[in-house]
Amino acid sequence: MNPIDELRAARPAHLGDTPLDERTRAAELAYAMARPRERRRRAVARPVWGLGLAGAAAALTAAAVVVVNGTGGAGAPPPTSAAAPPASSAPRTVRLPARAILLAAAEKAADQPEATAAYWHTVSVSRSVYTVEDGGYQVVDRQRHEMWTPRATGGEQWSSDQDLGAVPATDEDRAAWERAGSPSRITVQVPGKKLGPMTLSTSPGKPRTGHMPLVDGDKVFWLGRNVTMKDLRELPSDPDRLKAWLLRSYGGHSTESDEPMPSDTWLFQVSVGLISDMPVTPEVRAAAFRMLAGLDGVAVTEDVTDAEGRSGTAVALKEHVRVKDGSVLEQRLVFDAETGRALATESVVVEPGGLQAGLRPGTVWNSTAVLESGWTDTRG
Repeated sequence: MNPIDELRAARPAHLGDTPLDERTRAAELAYAMARPRERRRRAVARPVWGLGLAGAAAALTAAAVVVVNGTGGAGAPPPTSAAAPPASSAPRTVRLPARAILLAAAEKAADQPEATAAYWHTVSVSRSVYTVEDGGYQVVDRQRHEMWTPRATGGEQWSSDQDLGAVPATDEDRAAWERAGSPSRITVQVPGKKLGPMTLSTSPGKPRTGHMPLVDGDKVFWLGRNVTMKDLRELPSDPDRLKAWLLRSYGGHSTESDEPMPSDTWLFQVSVGLISDMPVTPEVRAAAFRMLAGLDGVAVTEDVTDAEGRSGTAVALKEHVRVKDGSVLEQRLVFDAETGRALATESVVVEPGGLQAGLRPGTVWNSTAVLESGWTDTRG
């Protein structure tokens, strides 16, 4: 498949063949070129993480990789010291193990109220970091995604997307942008030399709306395979049974290619989408947290701030993933420990390379912040 065909295949189905502005084209190029050669084209409108297009770039990049030992971030082991404990009587902060934190989040998730309605509604903001062609500084491109998925079969899935504008990534990048004359249109590097650079605008664009029939009349999300709303609503609330249900779709490789992938890594990626924004019951979301708690090598980092400025807890696997282009990334879920609700999914640079060659370790290369997820009878 050539790069243009990859780009075309990567587009969510609900966007159809409508014209693209430059920013959307750039974001979709990053998604298309980050993903491996496809085993098959998925027909559903939502990517494997259940999030927006830019957020999918991180998830699908990770799907094409081999697993390597973690060296930092949420998957890093805590520092150790041979020094004797201090004599001070001041209270010390007690850090719970990852399993305990996830089990506590499961209890909170199970307690969340729910009342179904006509549509499952989600709002998210995706962010991707690009390097400017002339200047070398970084900018963050932002896109808002809104989706209404019908509960009934035979309906249509509606969407609204808006470019929010590119902004300098850091204060240092802002100074470089200002030295360049604060341009309103910025040419950035994108994957694939044949495709050339792309231009982003610093101004918000107009919302773009669209709608499409459900795949086969009833398929709504991707959970290792195309699933219906009935499938999601009837998922088992026991973590062992949920794990077995999910693993029926596991074939020893990633969801996007024939690249080998360990079952725990596959389960982590699929489960993050389930927790983030899929219309499952609170009990099933709790079961997913309990299932993650039982995975080997799972780790948490507390006091993480997402791109929206919200404080949360990040969960990731200690083993990171190496992409074919040479970079090493950490995929993580940021959640609110008080409610068990997802805040964001993030792709963090551990070792720069390929698409992330100009980024520092620790940079959140790609993220999708979940602003709203719930049932509604009103379609926008």
